[in-house]
Amino acid sequence: MSTIFDQMIILSNGVQMPQFGLGTYKMTEPEQTMQAVEKAVSLGYRAIDTASIYDNEQAVGEAIRHTGLAREDFFVTSKVWNDHQGYDETLRAFERTLTRLDMNYLDLYLTHWPVASSYVDTYRAIERLYDERLIRSTGVSNHHESHLQEIFTIANIRPMVNQIELHPRLTQEPLRLFCREHQIAVTSWSPLARGQILEDATLTAIAAQHGKTVAQVIIRWHLQNGLIVIPKSVSFDRIQENSEVADFELTLSDMAIIDALNRDERTGTDPDSF
Repeated sequence: MSTIFDQMIILSNGVQMPQFGLGTYKMTEPEQTMQAVEKAVSLGYRAIDTASIYDNEQAVGEAIRHTGLAREDFFVTSKVWNDHQGYDETLRAFERTLTRLDMNYLDLYLTHWPVASSYVDTYRAIERLYDERLIRSTGVSNHHESHLQEIFTIANIRPMVNQIELHPRLTQEPLRLFCREHQIAVTSWSPLARGQILEDATLTAIAAQHGKTVAQVIIRWHLQNGLIVIPKSVSFDRIQENSEVADFELTLSDMAIIDALNRDERTGTDPDSF
């Protein structure tokens, strides 16, 4: 029987990226991080998203090793932080990330935010890591169309993934369309709007119709939109709840109603402020 963990997005270079994974933002306590990752893996999660600024790469790497599964069974993503951007700085930051994770390659490496003075050079460094087979796929995070267009002018390999804030109150449809036209997969961070929409009356009504929680309905909306989604939680119950979304489907009407909740409302920073 197919599960949510079997669903893959094929990146522009043919690499298969799980459409559903675990975000680890704000998992800063090592023991808690390890327990959350190990619990997720026991349920079937194989995609783990971290970043140098999360200060948990070491715990994430240790948890993955503790599962006893092969490194190749996982899809691990990390990101270079703003203070370490630029060509040479990014290469050094990547080495530190690999050391903390205790791995010899990453599946995906991203620019965390488009720092105006350095994001193009940062992406050039990510291209080099790809050429040297230290990463399996290239990407960026929080990049608007203007940032991507600038990268296109220098890139030999276009970004394969753009990880952006995306949820029913920030649907980012123009950017999603641009990415789709250029074969860039989109990953949703803050897919539940940091919990701010879990009591929304419209979503509550749709959830009741399906016998599901609001969080499950939102995650299903992401998946049916062809988005990669990485909800974060350290709660074992929530980690399990978030993954139980393969046994129902939102109708076209449900999808349209959720789309209409868009307010272009961010919970995080606007990328143009960097």
